[in-house]
Amino acid sequence: QVHVIESGGGLVQPGGSLNLSCVVSGGAMNDYAMGWFRQAPGKEREFVAVSSWNGGTYYYGVPVRGRVAISRDNTKNTVYLQMDKLKPEDTAIYYCAADYGSSWSDMAREYDYWGQGTQVTVSS
Repeated sequence: QVHVIESGGGLVQPGGSLNLSCVVSGGAMNDYAMGWFRQAPGKEREFVAVSSWNGGTYYYGVPVRGRVAISRDNTKNTVYLQMDKLKPEDTAIYYCAADYGSSWSDMAREYDYWGQGTQVTVSS
């Protein structure tokens, strides 16, 4: 059974930075494209970023483009999301997800395994 566990969320001031981590267990992460999504209260889940299985392809959602960077270390079964210049509208629960056998996808329904999420709050 594959498990996905996120960490690194917290409270940060506008303009600040956070680095989220996601560890995959129970499977080899290089079998998966890895994505980050977020969901704010009262809103639908939104695509943030995806990395192809080998990290060779990246794609970012429009609201975060230029402010976040996804990276992965398959030897550690870990994917990261570096977020800079954070804004109050970035406040949400951030989810990590694994998409088996795919090059990459920005569609939540394509993903097979999800973590429980980590809260990011941007506020002064």
